Amino acid sequence: MTAAVAFAQDAAAPAADAAAAAAPAVPVPDKGDTTWMLLSTILVILMTIPGLALFYGGLVRAKNILSVLMQVLVGFSLIAILWVVYGYSVAFTGAATPAEATALTPFFGGLSKMFLAGVGLDSLAETFTKGVFIPELTFVIFQLTFAAITPALIIGAVAERMKFSAVLVFLVLWFTFSYLPMAHMVWWWGGPSAPTDTPSGYLFAIGAYDFAGGTVVHINAGVAGLVAALVVGPRVGYGKDVMAPHNLVWTIVGACLLWVGWFGFNAGSNLEANGLAAQALLNTIVATAAAALAWSFVEWLTRGHASALGAASGAVAGLVAITPAAGFAGVGGAIVLGAIAAVICAWAVIWLKAKLGYDDSLDVFGVHGVGGIVGAIGTGVVASDKLGGFPLAGYEMGAQVGHQIWGVLTCIIWSGVVSFVALMITKAIVGLRVTEAAEREGLDVTTHGERAYN
Repeated sequence: MTAAVAFAQDAAAPAADAAAAAAPAVPVPDKGDTTWMLLSTILVILMTIPGLALFYGGLVRAKNILSVLMQVLVGFSLIAILWVVYGYSVAFTGAATPAEATALTPFFGGLSKMFLAGVGLDSLAETFTKGVFIPELTFVIFQLTFAAITPALIIGAVAERMKFSAVLVFLVLWFTFSYLPMAHMVWWWGGPSAPTDTPSGYLFAIGAYDFAGGTVVHINAGVAGLVAALVVGPRVGYGKDVMAPHNLVWTIVGACLLWVGWFGFNAGSNLEANGLAAQALLNTIVATAAAALAWSFVEWLTRGHASALGAASGAVAGLVAITPAAGFAGVGGAIVLGAIAAVICAWAVIWLKAKLGYDDSLDVFGVHGVGGIVGAIGTGVVASDKLGGFPLAGYEMGAQVGHQIWGVLTCIIWSGVVSFVALMITKAIVGLRVTEAAEREGLDVTTHGERAYN
């Protein structure tokens, strides 16, 4: 090497080092967070198939268990496909700048990521911490499981009487025009590194808290279930014939699987494996435990005994109520919220439904709708740092409760209107109910040509 060449290299070295230092670092997804999110995704699938399927299947009469299992399984499969076709794009894309925004931007995303266009092995999604990323595909599949379980919840409200074809048509319409807009309204915001003027979802913009889906999932599905039960009408013999659950063992097993899977649902919604995820997981334990105990106590006090079905129903009510508050509540607030939700849901299931006379077969509205409303509004209270909670910057209890109530009302109206219109469209296309003869014989045989027990 000549002296001139050596001198040139020495002179160029500082310039190269400066250029390297100035170049922006390429974000690297955290493998621990990614692993946790993949595990959480699997847990949420466990909630649906087999958890929700068994919980619902045990509650219906023996002649209809296969119909419920089929509706949950095929419904999950259907929404999974629609999610990657257009669902993810509609829920989780938006205008990058105010200049690109339209009147629909707060309510709907776009179609730029149809069929997951642009979502590759190297594309990233930012978590709630600036500069912390997971693979975008991981976020896509995690949110897929939320999208798939939510319509499946509605099935319980019209179990034992709605046509299989009608269920599928309704789920497509409801998913498209109720679930996706609500997910966009509540959860779309661009991430912590996005400019502060990036247009966000309508309810996110007003400051409504929903950590894991109190409005998006439970109130949304609960209201749809109530509307569907009213429009489809009661089962043949409702109020006259015995319609007791045929297998409470399956229901208890399903409820326990729901509880286990819900850890992914709630703690996974933190998107990171850290202390707040652990807090959300702890809240999911204690709120559910408090709710199971509270429902059992209410039954013991009013009926003289505590039933297995009541304890399972209470547990699910607690899971529903803590969902929006999972990452905002302290452990004390979670316990109180779970217990209060169980008492109110027990009242809705035991007294309110009988008083109003609607046939919500498996109490979708009484547990998910009512529990979601209690949890969503209660989140505004238990998030207070004075109660051991973890509020976002600028929190003030009175104002936050107001935001929560507005979010609840928005969801009730949106889901109610969409559900009614979707049912009318479904009725015009394929009809809603099986024949009375088919309903009396059972949907397992008349719809699917099978018997669960031979």
